[in-house]
Formats: sequence, structure tokens, C-alpha cells
Amino acid sequence: MSTENLPQSPEQPPRKPRVAVVFGGRSSEHGISVVTAGAVLKAIDRTKYDVLPIGITQDGRWALTADEPERMAIVDRRQPSVDRLAESAEGGVILPVDPANREVVYSEPGSVPKALGEVDVVFPVLHGPYGEDGTLQGLLELSGVPYVGSGVLASAVGQDKEYMKRVFTSFGLKVGPYLVIRPREWQQDEPAARRKIVDFAGEHGWPLFVKPARAGSSIGITKVDDLSGLDEAIAEAQRHDPKILVEAALRGREIECGVLEFEDGPRASAPAEIPSPEAHAYYDFEAKYIDSTPGIVPAPLTPEETVQVQRLAVDAFDAASCEGLVRADFFLTEDGEFVINEINTMPGFTPISMYPKMWEASGVSYPELVDRLVQAALRRSTGLR
Repeated sequence: MSTENLPQSPEQPPRKPRVAVVFGGRSSEHGISVVTAGAVLKAIDRTKYDVLPIGITQDGRWALTADEPERMAIVDRRQPSVDRLAESAEGGVILPVDPANREVVYSEPGSVPKALGEVDVVFPVLHGPYGEDGTLQGLLELSGVPYVGSGVLASAVGQDKEYMKRVFTSFGLKVGPYLVIRPREWQQDEPAARRKIVDFAGEHGWPLFVKPARAGSSIGITKVDDLSGLDEAIAEAQRHDPKILVEAALRGREIECGVLEFEDGPRASAPAEIPSPEAHAYYDFEAKYIDSTPGIVPAPLTPEETVQVQRLAVDAFDAASCEGLVRADFFLTEDGEFVINEINTMPGFTPISMYPKMWEASGVSYPELVDRLVQAALRRSTGLR
């Protein structure tokens, strides 16, 4: 019998890619990660993607959270948290560990686990250790799930400021003077470790910046003007990381530049300048996120300086084998030389953050930026590449 005159079943429309936005985490940057997630959830194109918000509490539980970006903001100087957003105080989200199965499961004690559907790409907006440092990226590689941003190696290098500087130096990028104090040095001979810092100050002068080696958002950093403030600064840095970094102060202008992965490779944004905040000793956490000290975009540089810092930002992106996005931070010293301070493989991504602002000044809106990052992740495979 001919089937030409039989009613035809309408074709099912193709399924929209599902994006899991993973945020929060166990680091001291938990609250800023939640703020970033709120901005991403608000901006992502819901006509193009299905979205699944997954929060990680500060004790490491993966929680199903409300898709309510308006609750993910700093209010009255108070940061949001995953615990306040979680739909259950006990339920947990389980990612697949089988590359052939991308289905996410939600489980609560005493209940039958519930399938939440497949995830096509993860947008991890975690900041700091246990998320931005290659740990989550390794889990996603094992699961075979594509994700936004850099892979395991680049994420680890981008988190550890010591090895970041070592990589940059090996590729010919200039870094400022620095000193590393490892946990074993401090535990075995605390006076000798302190003398190393004092000798470093004698060589390079005060002030010094004492900071956790593996943290971000300017958390745990102290500007030390003289010997009297050193012990307190060391203790503050060690609250966040047993390995600490000591940097000589560089006199010059703070210049930032964003890098974004396009179809034809990484490109640099218009650079920005971070002026010295009047109410703060330097551009610290309060200046960045609480008082929202504005940067200058685009930075008032000469055309030659703009081209140079954009080239150096892409060089840093390539040196660390980054993918997706990077914010590269420089000092333009008084003698006209660009010195790279650090990169951030998942920079602050709130609407007031410098990375989105630099790309907005370059013609890429916040929603387009989010879309480009998701598309870049979908184009890549997991595994060796």
C-alpha cells in the first residue's frame, strides 16, 4: 500500500542545547561566584538554550537551586549564598561519570532519584580553588561533558600565581619581582621564612603585597608598608592558602585586557585602566565588588600602547594554553614597559566587572558574550585537543 496519502507525523523540533550553570563552591569567593551566576542566568538566551542552575554549597554539596537571578545579588553589603538558594537542605545533584550518558540526576534522602535530563555543556562560574583551578574541569573531562573556559592545565596554571609567573617567564613575558613561601618552609623554620621576606623587602623596598598563592578577587591580600604589618599580613594570606606569594610593589598604571575565543582564534578587547581608588589602599575586594570602583574603558593609552597590551594579552592566553576567555592584568611602569601581573581564567563576570565592560566597549554585549562562550564550548571536544 502506498503511504503517500497517509497523514504524516510532524517532525519533532530539535532539542535546544541544555546549559548547566554551576556556581558557588567551597572557596572564599563563593559569594562572588553566586553574583556572577545571577548575571549569566539573566543574560543567557532562553529561546536558544535550556538552562539548569546548579549551586555548590560551601561544604561541597551540589544543590538544585532556584532559577531566580534577582536573588543572586549583593544586598546591603551582604553576599548571596547557595544555601539560601537551594531547593532542599539535603538533596543533591549528581553529574554523570559515564561519557556515554550526560543525564543529570537529583536525589533526596528517602526519595526515588529524579532524572533532570541531559546536559550538553557546563558553564562553570566558580572562582578560586575547587572549581576554577582545574578540579571541576577534570571531573567534566572524565564525564565527557563540554564546558566553558580553559581546560585542566590552563585552569591550574591560572590559579597558582607562582607557576603562572614561571610559565610567563619561560615564554618571554616580563613579570615583577616575587617570592614564594611554601607551607613546609613556614612549618619547619618560621623565623628563616620570615627572614626571606625581610631580605626581599631589603632588596626591593617597601611596600610589599602579601597574598594567597591560589586565590582571587583580591581576597586575602594585604599591602604591607613596613615590618610592623608583616606578621598580620602573612596570617591573613594563610587563612586562604598555606602557600603565600610576596610581590614587590610596581609603580605604574594598572591596565587590564580581555581575551575571548572567536571562531578564528583568540582576540583581545579594548583595554581598561583601573585608577587608584580614593577610599582604599589599592584595588581590593571592597573596591571591586562592594564600592564598585569604576574602571576607565577604554584606557587612555596611545594607539601603540593599546596594540602592545592587546598582543601581550593574547600571548599570555596562548602561553598558558587557555581556552574560552581570560582577563590579563598588567602594570604599565613609569618607564613605559608592560609587566604582566596575572591572568584570570574565569574573571569576575558580573555586569559591573571589567571583563564584560571591556568587551562591551569592543562591540560585544553581555548577552552576546555569554552566547559566544557557550558556542565556543560546544565546538570543542573533551579530552586531548
